[in-house]
Amino acid sequence: MPEFDLDIVKALATALGVGLLVGAVRERRKADAVIVAGLRTHGLAAMAGAVSLWIDPLAFAVTVALMGVFVALSYRQTRDSDPGLTSEIALVAICLLGGVAMRAPPLAAGLGVVMAVLLYAKQPLHRLTRDLMSEREVHDGLVLLASALVVLPLIPDRTLGPFDVFNPSVLWTLVVLVMAISALGHVALRVVGNRRGLAIAGFFAGYVSSTAAVAGFGQRVRETPALLRPAVGAAMLANLASLSLFVPILLAVSPPLLEQLWAELAAAAAVLAAGGLLGLRGNGADAVPPPTADTKMFQFRHALVFAAVIAAVLFLSAALNAWVGPRGAMVVAVVAALAELHAAVATVGNLFKNGVLSADEARLGLVGLLLASGLAKTGVAWASGGGGYALRVGGGLAASVLAASAVLVFL
Repeated sequence: MPEFDLDIVKALATALGVGLLVGAVRERRKADAVIVAGLRTHGLAAMAGAVSLWIDPLAFAVTVALMGVFVALSYRQTRDSDPGLTSEIALVAICLLGGVAMRAPPLAAGLGVVMAVLLYAKQPLHRLTRDLMSEREVHDGLVLLASALVVLPLIPDRTLGPFDVFNPSVLWTLVVLVMAISALGHVALRVVGNRRGLAIAGFFAGYVSSTAAVAGFGQRVRETPALLRPAVGAAMLANLASLSLFVPILLAVSPPLLEQLWAELAAAAAVLAAGGLLGLRGNGADAVPPPTADTKMFQFRHALVFAAVIAAVLFLSAALNAWVGPRGAMVVAVVAALAELHAAVATVGNLFKNGVLSADEARLGLVGLLLASGLAKTGVAWASGGGGYALRVGGGLAASVLAASAVLVFL
């Protein structure tokens, strides 16, 4: 038998806690349905799994097998009154989680909470899948999940082609991001409404990828032109969220530089916030019915176009980097902002930290990064949402760059 120590006590306590948590949820369901196991049974099953694995892996296998036999016998007695298998599966799963607790207590605790939530949320989940979600949404959701969980892991994660800039895995990740953000916008529109739904989706999508957000909301504009104003506002809020990430990046790379750049960042953020608020005040979107359950959540072709645009920008950035060479470190950083703004900000922070750039040069570099990123996003907006959408998004981003430039000149 393994040696007894404090870690074993913690693992056993985790197993017991997980079993009691799930058992408490099942106990509350006894009044509504036939439940084969409650609080005590789940607690004992978790402890049985934990103790048997502590003794020997073979004992654990025997315990799980016996649990399966008990569950099968119980199901034969209750299948007429309760044909489902939830209770039986939960009991076997809690025994397995007891074993997991002996090897990875935090993982067992997290899985136990997830399991308890799934068991407790029976009615909301049934209503979501049966009443709220349509066949179209289920189809699109499956396509999105397959793209992210099946296709993406199979794509090679290495650079290919000229200048070693084409990474198929990265490009496909961008496709998945655009589809996911468009799907997020669809859900927000259905739940909250056209104006506020896009604004909420836009701001939080900006923390994932503001460029993908611009492309995703451009898809919405192509599908429903009347959503132009709130979509532009959502794009501005996405860029506001992206801009806010400058703060932790600079705090990590070069805190003194943040002290030098705060005024320019604040001016640009104020303009982007104003653009987002203007999108909220638009009245035209209220006359447009929100998407129905049969509306497509995303356009796969548009996501591919977005990835192609980014690939072209990456190629241009790498080509200029090769041509300019070490003489233009700042120029290379600005060109890199065409594809990845936050990586370019980190580059400027490192250059300032190492004394390559002065404070004034770093401030000028920030404006250059914002300008390059704005140009790239304007191109993405044109490819995804058309000229009208690109003109407004580009105008908003240009206004934020002008605000930062005014601070640079006059302060």
